[in-house]
Amino acid sequence: MASSDASSIVWLRDDLRLDDNPALTHAAALGLPVTVVFILDEESAGIRPLGGASRWWLHHSLAALATALEDEGSRLLLRRGPAAVVIEDLAAETSATHLFWNRRYGLPERTVDDAVSVWADQNGVHGSSFQANLLFEPWTIRTGAGGPYKVFTPFWRACLATEDIRDLQEAPQQLPSPATGKGGVVPPNEDLESWNLLPHSPDWSVGLAATWEPGEDGARRRLEDFLDGPAEEYGTGRNVPGVEGTSRLSPHLRFGEISPFRVWREIRLRFPRQVPADVGIFRSELGWREFCWHLLHTNPELATRNYRPEFDRFEWQSLSSGELKAWQQGRTGYPLVDAGMRQLWQTGWMHNRVRMAAASFLVKNLLADWRIGEQWFWDTLVDADAASNPANWQWVAGSGADASPYFRIFNPVTQSKKFDSAGRYLRQYIPELAALDGKAVHEPWKAGEVQGYPGPLVGLPESRERALQTYSKLKD
Repeated sequence: MASSDASSIVWLRDDLRLDDNPALTHAAALGLPVTVVFILDEESAGIRPLGGASRWWLHHSLAALATALEDEGSRLLLRRGPAAVVIEDLAAETSATHLFWNRRYGLPERTVDDAVSVWADQNGVHGSSFQANLLFEPWTIRTGAGGPYKVFTPFWRACLATEDIRDLQEAPQQLPSPATGKGGVVPPNEDLESWNLLPHSPDWSVGLAATWEPGEDGARRRLEDFLDGPAEEYGTGRNVPGVEGTSRLSPHLRFGEISPFRVWREIRLRFPRQVPADVGIFRSELGWREFCWHLLHTNPELATRNYRPEFDRFEWQSLSSGELKAWQQGRTGYPLVDAGMRQLWQTGWMHNRVRMAAASFLVKNLLADWRIGEQWFWDTLVDADAASNPANWQWVAGSGADASPYFRIFNPVTQSKKFDSAGRYLRQYIPELAALDGKAVHEPWKAGEVQGYPGPLVGLPESRERALQTYSKLKD
């Protein structure tokens, strides 16, 4: 292969950004013509297909990235199929001598990446991978015995003790021209619209479009707004669903539109002397994201198997179709659960405290298998993450690492009275309750029949006692 024909490939996955993208930075520094490619891989063994809300986000994120690359004189190439096959074909098309990618941590993804790496070595293509999407890679944080951490607090303490966080890599000042194939022709591109990532019949995405700005610019604005606003009151604000007290960075981090390194450094720049306590709490949420990925790295079946094997004999109850639909549609009769489930359907996101209450209601008050809820959230969350989603569901169920104790059963009435005392959040998503006063809105069944709103699906005391009795059998 003549050196004049040489080129590079940057293979993007969950790192849809120009800033702090080591694979892209190293390719640009090499100076060869570069092909920046995203492959929609729904065929490689074990790859979990995206849910509907994530597909919507991916469409708009790719469109934003394509525009950003065009502004830099480059282009985003779209291909679909088994990633290993697509990369091999693309390397042949463009006479590629170098291949750059940022590392992934799920087992199916690592298997694909390892196969591509072996192919590259065997075919004279220089393959290089980089740390881009986790502050601490799973093999770098270990217990004194050399194993993975199973409890968050000592895990995060060990992370903070290392202070081994790499420097940011700014977006390249200039990107090389796109690579061409035989005859100087740029490889053909697939049409993003043809991937059918967007909903059509029905198109439920109106609320998502009104709520979110997918893409790198949207991610940076979201971070700036958070640091300018609620960051220094995050410790209390994050628990109040009726106010903008959280960062809402989760979908941007999930698709890599912003790196955790960028978030970390911006916090340091904003608070150079000492990070305020509330901002430190927010930073620990980045730690929980890291912890979940470390769990998945060691337990690749986290979304389908109980982390604690004793839960394999737990007596989950079969839900009727009516019970499941009532939970999914926000018609359980408990306003906090219902407001959260409606927020999820309308915006593709749910406030974290409400997520815990809604999940607890399904798993403990209804005794439904946590995998049912995990799958529903996977399909409806724009931030559906292969690590955090199952880890958090198992946390609520009690079957996971560092799990919630089995006797912790979130009472949705107590929770809404405490964290949404005026009922602002409840009324926003349940208009049927708009006329009720600040006391009745939390327990509408006590105010008599409310037109259009159902009564409680189950009794809280009775379902709580049933859950405690069922969980207690695990100790026998």
